[in-house]
Amino acid sequence: MLFDRYTSQSGLSFANRIAMAPMTRCRADHRDAIPNDMIAEYYRQRAGVGLIISEGVPVSDRGRGYLNTPALWNEAQAAGWKDVTAAVHAAGGRIFAQIWHVGRISHRSLHADGSAPAGASGQRAKGEAMIAGPDGRPTRAECDAPQALSTAEVKGVVEEFRNAARLAKVAGFDGVEIHGANGYLLDQFRCPMVNDRTDEYGGTLENRYRLLLEVVDAAAGEIGAANVAVRQSPYGVANGMSPDPEPMLTYPWLAGELSRRDVGFLHIYCQTADWIHDATHPMMPALHAAFSGTLIACGGFTNAEKCEAILTRGHADLIAIGKPLISNPDLVERFRLSAELNRWDMKTFYAPGPEGFTDYPSL
Repeated sequence: MLFDRYTSQSGLSFANRIAMAPMTRCRADHRDAIPNDMIAEYYRQRAGVGLIISEGVPVSDRGRGYLNTPALWNEAQAAGWKDVTAAVHAAGGRIFAQIWHVGRISHRSLHADGSAPAGASGQRAKGEAMIAGPDGRPTRAECDAPQALSTAEVKGVVEEFRNAARLAKVAGFDGVEIHGANGYLLDQFRCPMVNDRTDEYGGTLENRYRLLLEVVDAAAGEIGAANVAVRQSPYGVANGMSPDPEPMLTYPWLAGELSRRDVGFLHIYCQTADWIHDATHPMMPALHAAFSGTLIACGGFTNAEKCEAILTRGHADLIAIGKPLISNPDLVERFRLSAELNRWDMKTFYAPGPEGFTDYPSL
């Protein structure tokens, strides 16, 4: 099953059921955030998976929280991504752009105008941004205090995502994934412990998810709902988040709203790599029942057996894999042959240059 071709309800066809999870790699030039030839080669090498979901792609300068991330808010950046998508397509792969606003997980030094991070509220995050160190290389720093977005500014964020989805289509992406997980801006709006707003974007579950769903509608208007994915992280506490108080209400409710919009993909990330592998846990069956599109599972899928297990019990349609794909560009073939995997080197995850990026060997 894992190595079989898969066709989504939208008609998109994938060579297998393995997806490359989005992973920040910091290999662009922060000044223009345009993808370069090295980035194109990195994704081309991994085009053997059924679907590549790109690293998080900021939708605006203020949406950046990590140094040197390639972005997608202007035509020059779209042109750079067009080289990436062309390389992936030439190798037989498919690729979605993960469009992203980090919100309060940021630092003013990353923004051209020196602006403070944007937030659902003024609560400072217990998290780290990645800024330029004294030697210019990425280094971690405590997040700056955010400024709560006004209602008008929130609507401006929707337009930033709309523009990024439009540019993704121009750049040749097969779809977009909206990053609504891991404590970034859209997740900050969802969280009742962070979102203390009294306008239409705060209070009830419907209001706290209003921004995400407005972003979904905007992206769908540009690229088609069937080509939109949404990422969520139930039970997640990354980047200073608190666990959702009613997860079995919150996430199936959103899944139902996405299904009513005919959204093509729902991507669920288990940060702790545990509950998603538990056949008795109720979350994945509840999401599967509520969502009619393609369900992607991510978190701790380090071998083919774990992938096959969740596929066999019908709790997911595609499996997203992260770090093993950093160090094994031919991961699909290695899984198929039960071959030994290369070990990844965390010291090079965010370092500049090809080392630990495009130089991992294939079989």
